[in-house]
Amino acid sequence: MHIFKHTNFDFLRWRWHAIALSWVVILAGLGVTLTKGIPLGIEFAGGTVVISQFDQQPSIQQVREALGGTFGGQNVIVQQYGDVAQRQIMVRVPEVGAEEGASLSSAAQKVEQALRAANLGNVTTVGTEVVGPAVGRELTSKGISATVLSLAGILIYIAARYQLSFAVGAVVATLHDLFVTMAFLAFFQYDITLNVIAAILTVSGYSVNDTIVIFDRVRENLKGMRRDSLMHVINVALNQTLGRTVITAGTTLLSAVALFLFGGEVLRGFAFTMIIGVITGTYSSVFVAAAIVTLWRGNTTKAASHAPASVSDGEAPTGQSSARKPKPARKARAS
Repeated sequence: MHIFKHTNFDFLRWRWHAIALSWVVILAGLGVTLTKGIPLGIEFAGGTVVISQFDQQPSIQQVREALGGTFGGQNVIVQQYGDVAQRQIMVRVPEVGAEEGASLSSAAQKVEQALRAANLGNVTTVGTEVVGPAVGRELTSKGISATVLSLAGILIYIAARYQLSFAVGAVVATLHDLFVTMAFLAFFQYDITLNVIAAILTVSGYSVNDTIVIFDRVRENLKGMRRDSLMHVINVALNQTLGRTVITAGTTLLSAVALFLFGGEVLRGFAFTMIIGVITGTYSSVFVAAAIVTLWRGNTTKAASHAPASVSDGEAPTGQSSARKPKPARKARAS
């Protein structure tokens, strides 16, 4: 299905503006991370999470005061969980009980006892999660290793399948997507959980696939447009794949928005990461990856320097003798 026909947008004209915008977002995200930090989920920070449901909705301050006597010296996090109509509160305690035996859920039991003693109404524990610090460190190490290995695999594959400049452009675009996504997670203070890490890796693969589709069209165009500049060849490829890019990104974005709106609190971080990742992945495939290739190789194609000069119709090639002139017709002898 073609939704764009005969487009001729000069995407690379805005490459410097796009790179500047990306740097602004990344540096702003870095500033927020240094000042406020990015909250880590229970999987990475360790601790105890208790989700309690009340028959009457208490305020966040009331819950904090109820837990103050038991966990006064600890950084207890109290948040609304899910829809307000469900009357659920999530309490996160950085303390964990022993990782073996009956005392595994000691912190969770203390939370339940403190909430019941505060006379906040009938309290029911609907969920409990306990993660030790050793498990958190192991998950952090595995998450970093998975990201680094995936980027290395992308670099090796594209360098072997296409060219090194294309591989560098794809990896830089993928790193750009990771940094921009992390910046928006810092802006909106979403927890870094295993779901978010899964969404980040999914977005990386999505972005690379989008970039490879464009690079494949660039490679095909280089064979038939050897005398054109590299920027023109890439612009033609971007316009040729524009319809496919919009359709693919649009359908994926609709699915992510549906998850964000109707998937519940558990999937909200995953869906938010997917929304940001799809947008920035499409943006980087069009602007960042192509810009890196032009910066790496310059504005001339390698094949252009070796392409033979074209010969126009009716014009003799340079260095060759022109066609022989016809001999004048002999005069007829007089009879």
